[in-house]
Amino acid sequence: MPLFEFRCPSCDNQFEYLVRGQESVKCPNCQNSKPEKLMSAAAAHGFKSNPLPMSSACPPSDAPPCNPHCCRLPQ
Repeated sequence: MPLFEFRCPSCDNQFEYLVRGQESVKCPNCQNSKPEKLMSAAAAHGFKSNPLPMSSACPPSDAPPCNPHCCRLPQ
């Protein structure tokens, strides 16, 4: 069940909503039934050896490789 971010075009309220199946989303502030889905950054949590959140993006090309499995290193 994904958590999405929305913005209401009527009242400019920004909110998160846990979407279950084909459930429709309404603004909790004004009940508008057509909120806009916002783009949000994806994040995942690492293993016990690396408990910090991880990003799906590669480091900039001028940065050193982040780890042995870095997406910029030859596989």
